[in-house]
Amino acid sequence: MAIVLLLQHRGQVTAAEVARELEISERTARRDLDALGTAGVPVYSVQGRGGGWRLVGGARTDLSGLTAGEARALFLAAGPASSATPALKAALRKLVHALPEPFRAQAEAAASSLVMDPRLWGSSRVEARPPRFLDELQDAAIRGVQVRLGYVDREGTETERTVHPLGIVAKGPSWYLVATTETGRRTFRIDRVSSADPTADPVHRPGDFDLAESWRAIADEVERRRTPLEARAMCTPHGIDVLRIGFGARLEVGGSTADGRIEVVIRGHDEHKLAGELAGLVDYLEVTGPPRVRDHLASIGNALTARYKPGAASSMEEHE
Repeated sequence: MAIVLLLQHRGQVTAAEVARELEISERTARRDLDALGTAGVPVYSVQGRGGGWRLVGGARTDLSGLTAGEARALFLAAGPASSATPALKAALRKLVHALPEPFRAQAEAAASSLVMDPRLWGSSRVEARPPRFLDELQDAAIRGVQVRLGYVDREGTETERTVHPLGIVAKGPSWYLVATTETGRRTFRIDRVSSADPTADPVHRPGDFDLAESWRAIADEVERRRTPLEARAMCTPHGIDVLRIGFGARLEVGGSTADGRIEVVIRGHDEHKLAGELAGLVDYLEVTGPPRVRDHLASIGNALTARYKPGAASSMEEHE
């Protein structure tokens, strides 16, 4: 795609120019140009001084009809830059070089204007239904223009303010706008937006702003408010990966102790529920506090011992 766009945009290119633009070797560029001809793309080489590669008769493909909006859509469909693989990031970088100059800035902005976070708050269930003003706000973030935003808070109070869109985040089924306002940086649930009117005024974007890093900080703060209880524990080294899988961002890993174990902190919503989550990790974990979590763990252990000790009748046998 990138080579065809280069041919269409420039008329003629050399293997050296393709190599330089797409950050590949000249040998790879020649091989890829030959492969285009084999695949049926009407390209041919002109030998001698001033030679290069051209499309037969100035032939063009559907790629030549890309509008600015379609170029942005292509980069959005390829996936947000924050979660792209190294190979995809390289491909997007190469493709951007082949786009007409007026399209490049918005195409690059599209690749960095979206973060996908599929996990629900406190759940693994994923659903999706894009909210009403998603397209308008995403377009404003990409174009870098301010928006007059109508917003209804959780109490049902509607307000209006001018915001500077910095990016869009998908969190499970919910979509969020990250923006700066007169009172600082704010996050808005897009399904609570009642109106979105783009203005002609440019967004004031902090030079060091990174949407993925900003969202991680926001999500961590929300998780801390949702899980205010902290249990302290000592974990064996081979149990750390188990904890990471089970608790994710709720786990904080500290330093090693004299006996080789690792200090950890695990956050939860309440003592009883957190003790239930920790009870099955006795092979890896020794909970050191708080006392109420240890008490709940002891109660769970006593109940399990009473239920499953040798000779204990099952509930089915008791009813028969």
